[in-house]
Amino acid sequence: MTPPFLFHPQVSPWFRATHDQLQLTLFSDAETAFDQVLLRLEPDNEEELHPMALLEQRGRLQIWQITVPLPRGQEHHRYCFKCLTGDGQWWLHGGGCDPAMPARDTHFRYNSRHRPPAWVQDQVFYQIFPDRFCNGDPSLDVQTGDYDYRNRPVIHKAWGEPVSAQGEGTAACEFYGGDLAGIDQKLHYLQSLGVSALYLNPIFASPSNHKYDTQDYYRVDPHFGSNAQFAELTRNLRQRGMRLVLDAVVNHTSTEHPWFAPPAGAHRNPASPWRSFYTFDAEGDYVSWKGIRSLPKLDFASEQVQDAVYRADDAILRHWMRPPYQIDGWRLDVIHMLGEGGCAQGNRRHVRAIRAAIKQENPDAYVLGEHFFEASQWLQGDQEDGAMNYYGFAHPIRAFLAGKDIAYHPIKISAAGLDQWLRQARAHIPFANQLAQFNLLDSHDTARFLQLLDGDRARMTLAVTLLMTYIGVPCIYYGDEVGMLGGNDPDCRRCFPWETTHWDHALHERYRHLIRLRRQRPALRRGDCQTLYAGDHTLAFARTLESDQVVVACNRHPTNPRTLTLPLWQTGANATRFRDACSGERFELVQGELQLTLPPGAARVLIAT
Repeated sequence: MTPPFLFHPQVSPWFRATHDQLQLTLFSDAETAFDQVLLRLEPDNEEELHPMALLEQRGRLQIWQITVPLPRGQEHHRYCFKCLTGDGQWWLHGGGCDPAMPARDTHFRYNSRHRPPAWVQDQVFYQIFPDRFCNGDPSLDVQTGDYDYRNRPVIHKAWGEPVSAQGEGTAACEFYGGDLAGIDQKLHYLQSLGVSALYLNPIFASPSNHKYDTQDYYRVDPHFGSNAQFAELTRNLRQRGMRLVLDAVVNHTSTEHPWFAPPAGAHRNPASPWRSFYTFDAEGDYVSWKGIRSLPKLDFASEQVQDAVYRADDAILRHWMRPPYQIDGWRLDVIHMLGEGGCAQGNRRHVRAIRAAIKQENPDAYVLGEHFFEASQWLQGDQEDGAMNYYGFAHPIRAFLAGKDIAYHPIKISAAGLDQWLRQARAHIPFANQLAQFNLLDSHDTARFLQLLDGDRARMTLAVTLLMTYIGVPCIYYGDEVGMLGGNDPDCRRCFPWETTHWDHALHERYRHLIRLRRQRPALRRGDCQTLYAGDHTLAFARTLESDQVVVACNRHPTNPRTLTLPLWQTGANATRFRDACSGERFELVQGELQLTLPPGAARVLIAT
């Protein structure tokens, strides 16, 4: 049984919210005769059904609308739509359209109290692994043999030398000299690319190159620079109108942190003032993160830990949000694992408290969580603003274009399967948080996307097009824009090739063009996302915000072109003419439909004119 066309737009002018009421809209096809259209709500966890009024009809499109009060004392609101025909019913929910009532967890969601900061939606982020981006001050370089890292001498390597394999045991103790001065020197490059916000992997004092084993949370690693140099970097970013998010590694510390290290630290010292910071068994052994002995896990059952991390006036997460640094948010490393007693017990309570502390320092701060998998329980508004969107973007795009899952196992999905995966991931979180999801193709923890594609530039262009046009905020992993390759960690952490003869200039220009387009079109930053077609190899969707509309279509097939007829009447927008943002080719709707031909392995982005 083929479902009828039903769509719930969640942007202005169709969706409006005040402190005490919601205006909700439903689109339907006039060819499907509904006897009644009802909004289903759950105030106080009890069902209410409210009849919707037919607002108007535009050709085939019927527009239903209702304004309802928001229940007092309730911040999480769920709803769906029940449409009655003469002999049955159809339900529209966040995951799609069904002939019977859907499960509660797929209902549309709205949080009337907590929403992400509006500035996040307007950004293009750029992730930097500091040791590998740019060496701006060679006097700060680690020298071979300066100290031992886990009983191995550290190694200074020349810029661009190959990274050692993880199995060789030297990956974490190889240093190339990237630093804060180098980032500062390349701000002009980043702005010329179109980047407006930076996410830096950890910068605090640590014995490793990756810095996920913090030794001092209040001091910039001396091989990256000083606290004063970091303050200067943040000033320079603000002068350029750019934002900055830092990596917070507060689930665990280094064994060399004073809280843990002998003689005064908790390890082998039951009388240590920091003994409660960690979890020990009866034999005195400690719990470490995923069994990695150099990363003892903090125990948030300890009020001292809570004070040190987020609660006290001088807490770690508060300190760097204040002058002279004033960072714009935190990326919370493995935040889903943080908790009490050596496990994730009490996680939700502590993540809520962390959010509250960050928002006390700056209500407009971005609270970003690291999750490799489905993270909707952290994304209902009261914990995180957004997550590193592996599950809802990176994983499905990798499956569709590279044929691999996150474990590098083979996987085959169609464009229809991709669309279903994307829609299901969106269905479980409020729309405001969908706009703040941190979309990425790859990162310091995964193989480079171009590597997964075996260097296939056409498919990389498809991926970048989706990254820059899909709902959420895009993040570029440093060097992707010039065609950097790299296998799984640590090979994905190669040095940026500043010699431009090594760049893929066509790919670089494609990034620049798509970023510029995103910054010009409000629909790409804040608009709704509506699927227009999903088949075997071809996907098309519209991003719509009031009078602005962008249509995105991609054809994965390497040899066959695809001609589509797209039902743009379903979007409720008034646009009738479009222009290809790359070629300039012009299109005009005929009876609300757009005919479009996609070459093999190509994407098209059409903008309303």
